[in-house]
Amino acid sequence: MAHPIVWLEHAEQRLGLVPTLGGGVAAWQMARPHGLLNLWRPWDGVNEDRYSLANFAMLPWSNRISGGGFEQAGHFHAMAPNRAGEPYPIHGDGWLQRWRLEQTAADTFVMHLESHRFDGNPYDYRAKQTFTLVDGGLDQSVRVIHLGEEPLPYGLGLHPWFQRSAGMRLTAPVRGVWLCGDDPLPTQHTDRFPPSWDLNTGAAVTGSFIDNAFTGWSGEALIDWPEASLRLAMRVPAVQASGLVDGYCLLYRPPQGTAFCFEPVSHPIDAFHLPGRPGLRVLAQGEALELRVQWRVQELAR
Repeated sequence: MAHPIVWLEHAEQRLGLVPTLGGGVAAWQMARPHGLLNLWRPWDGVNEDRYSLANFAMLPWSNRISGGGFEQAGHFHAMAPNRAGEPYPIHGDGWLQRWRLEQTAADTFVMHLESHRFDGNPYDYRAKQTFTLVDGGLDQSVRVIHLGEEPLPYGLGLHPWFQRSAGMRLTAPVRGVWLCGDDPLPTQHTDRFPPSWDLNTGAAVTGSFIDNAFTGWSGEALIDWPEASLRLAMRVPAVQASGLVDGYCLLYRPPQGTAFCFEPVSHPIDAFHLPGRPGLRVLAQGEALELRVQWRVQELAR
């Protein structure tokens, strides 16, 4: 296999990582009465397109940057597109590089990356992903430390792909959404949700196309999967602890296909060019940014 999967088994779960393919996740599985169940859409073990992975980290920014780059303290930093068919650089560059893996405990994998101006990007950083299998779920984190002399804006995110079914519903307390035109870049923020977009009341994961960032997120989401009698809960403890209800998340709901994405992110799409650069953090040399996510699996009442 060109990109071998390394497996961690603990707490009646299996987690497969692919360090050489962008430090991505091949599969997260849980033991069920009739065998292992994939909690994320699994990688096929062959396709090198990172979008075919079960999950990957987005750093040192998430989603798209327009304008050919961004300006910081009067210095323009050019950024080139990094995915075929995409006119904008997307999801950072950590997902395009090889990571180094170590097992630090019986229940924990850690992956490391040191990146120096990859593909002409201005970023020099050190990154770490941590995965810990716990009873009933998974604790996942991504952390980045800025190494460059010039301070730069950073953002983080996770890009999990979920298998979708007709009965599946996504519930996430949010206050608004960034709308867009045919180009996926944001054009207007609103607290009036288009039909079937209101995540507060539980949205179907099938339906009209959505590729938009939601604002005012509480840091918690529930995915009810009645066909498997399961609920998958996601929590971002730092957002919940702040009490400010100012988190960001992104829903990708294509009209066709067997999967959708719900992404915890630290900033909305193209935050580099939005007023106030919401969610981005300018890091000086040695400063760090971290995103921690807790995944828990619960039985749904029949």
